[in-house]
Formats: sequence, structure tokens, C-alpha cells
Amino acid sequence: MSGPQILGLITAFGMLALLVELLRRRRLREKYALLWSVMALIALVVAIFPSLLDHVTHAIGLQVPANLIFFASLLVLFGLSIQFSFEIGRLEERVRTLAEEIALLRAALREHHPDHDRDE
Repeated sequence: MSGPQILGLITAFGMLALLVELLRRRRLREKYALLWSVMALIALVVAIFPSLLDHVTHAIGLQVPANLIFFASLLVLFGLSIQFSFEIGRLEERVRTLAEEIALLRAALREHHPDHDRDE
């Protein structure tokens, strides 16, 4: 085994161990864990079979495996950006709805308790 192959194996197993620990502590939601698990498994497969990366690279028509890794990384980052943009939009709408509900509740509270005039 070569140095980069050993480093790839250590990194892939480290990623999987981190994912398991984050899931165990309930710090990572399952929908994101699936994405990161697939990426860690791909890294593990490439670390175990480095020639597979060469074959895929040449089958696609790229010259260097680093170009394939760069392209795949850009696709993942683009996908994550779209996912997080969707989540941010959904959360903004939820915050707006909650702010309106709080304003209505404050108005109702002032209507029923006129002496209750503090703004929190």
C-alpha cells in the first residue's frame, strides 16, 4: 500500500466514525448523514481500489484523476448550496409567520389586558 492509499483509508474511516458519532449524539440529521455516508463510502472505495479512479477518469474522457475529483467536488458543493438555499428560504418564511403570530398575540394580550404594555 502506498502513502496516499493509507491516507485515503484513514480519512474514509475517520469520516465514517465521525458520522456514526454525530448520529449517535443526534447532532446530524439523517437526510444529511445519508449524503455524507455516500461520500465517505466513495472515498473508501477509491482508497481501496485507486485504479478504479483512473478507469472512471479515462472512461469519462478526462486526462487527470484530479480533474474528476475537482468536478465531483464542485457538483457536491453546488448541490449543497441549492439544498441550503431551499432550507434558508423555508426558514425565513417560518420566521415571518411566527413573527406575525407573535404580533397578533401581543395585540390580543393588550386588548384583554390594557395595563400590560411591556414590549419584550
